[in-house]
Amino acid sequence: MTSVCLDLYEQGFLKTPSGGRSRRVPPETPGKDARLEFVGAHQMPNRGKGGSLASRQAILHSLVHIEGCAVDLALDIMARFGEENATVLTDAFYHDFLVVASDEARHYQELKKRLRDTGMEYGDLPVHEGLWESAMETKHSLPARLAVESCVHEARGLDILPQTIARFRNGGDEESAALLEKVVYPEEITHCAVGVSWLKRLFDAARQGTCSDVPWMKEALEFDSVECWFHWLVRNHFRGNLKPPFNEQARSKAGFSKEWYMPLATKSG
Repeated sequence: MTSVCLDLYEQGFLKTPSGGRSRRVPPETPGKDARLEFVGAHQMPNRGKGGSLASRQAILHSLVHIEGCAVDLALDIMARFGEENATVLTDAFYHDFLVVASDEARHYQELKKRLRDTGMEYGDLPVHEGLWESAMETKHSLPARLAVESCVHEARGLDILPQTIARFRNGGDEESAALLEKVVYPEEITHCAVGVSWLKRLFDAARQGTCSDVPWMKEALEFDSVECWFHWLVRNHFRGNLKPPFNEQARSKAGFSKEWYMPLATKSG
């Protein structure tokens, strides 16, 4: 469905919000698969390090769930923030996040198939809603959503994926390793880049005075740089510090230089 929406948008059949209308608020939670058992994040069983089939299945199951959440988040950011930010969001915003949603949906389907090939179905293990709960804590602010979900969480995925790929490969599951390495990993870099790029664009719009009717403009103008604004957004809307080690190469490809995240990092020692 997301790929169809992207095709229709690119062909000009879907229109973006123009503002001036009463804001339509998306649902607090997206639709859920009835088979899923939701538990608290602290109640999730240890997935292991990929040394056994059960461990690799648990990791795959978690990845399927994360990608499903990512689809919802990409759609929600357009639906939730489009109208109230219509004066600053260009058509490129919707195209960028439709591409992200389409990519994430494809990742979801391919990982779900891979999970099934190992003998497990999505829903056979419990899941948690940490990503969505984090998103709802930023439901009042587009910059906060971009900072926490599109930058912090997406970049954390880039930090972890190389190790995850190695665990599948070391466990003899080359098919899962290749799927993550050749499809998911490079596309996730572009998704992080979308968040970084749009936070920069919002900051530039505030500095240029082209978005005087949006609630976050005065906030942005309190900071000398987009990096300083990002630091403030994360400290106010994300719990805890950012945890190294960081995948500096992948982050750099996404336009996410050290100046953005190192001041927020947990200090070693």
